Amino acid sequence: MDDRQQDGPLIELRNIHKIYYLGGEEVRANDDINLTIHRGEFVAIVGKSGSGKSTLMNIIGALDVPTDGEYLLGGEDVGVMSDRQLAHIRNKMIGFIFQQYNLLPKLNLLENVELPLLYAGVGSGERRERAMASLKKVGLEEKWRNMPNQLSGGQQQRVSIARALAGSPSLILADEPTGALDSKTSRDVLNFLKQLNEEGNTIVMITHDNSIAMEARRVVRITDGQINFDGDVKDYAAIIQAGN
Repeated sequence: MDDRQQDGPLIELRNIHKIYYLGGEEVRANDDINLTIHRGEFVAIVGKSGSGKSTLMNIIGALDVPTDGEYLLGGEDVGVMSDRQLAHIRNKMIGFIFQQYNLLPKLNLLENVELPLLYAGVGSGERRERAMASLKKVGLEEKWRNMPNQLSGGQQQRVSIARALAGSPSLILADEPTGALDSKTSRDVLNFLKQLNEEGNTIVMITHDNSIAMEARRVVRITDGQINFDGDVKDYAAIIQAGN
């Protein structure tokens, strides 16, 4: 076992079901999902549109709760939490990276990166120091006064990554992080995520693209609400090459 896994699982999903009712019809978006992710892993959750991967992402990100089953994040049962508790655990433990960056256009880069720290009640001096350190990590500290619309798409995504890192989260959850980027910029962002993982960060990346998924260390494939592959990226590559 990797030394970074010695403290036990960061994420434990046990018999997770998420059921919706549309027009009187039952839809099982997640159907008996069991998944364990340890600290320090880089896991891609891959699936086509409608596969249930986005629902699973929302549960992992404490944006939604399962209909049935248990979800433990850092040993805490997320499924029984109130909305206020869910908001607290999102801010405390999870750094989000979104496809469309979700930067606030009227705030400069520093202010955008400071936001999760502001919500966490961090004082202004420490907040600025930590936000600048995050911007430095992604190579944008000299642009801290800039507004988001003054940046390229790749730079905006790097600000999004800096914001995710600012609160020192237990988990970085990346939702289609290269979906709005060209191939070269996508490669830069993926390399940066790999670097963060090498430094010990736990990363769960959601994608519909097998080629993106194979940049992770471990792949979980979801189809029709169920996991039908969970293993090493090399084994997944062999399956894809075989046309399965």
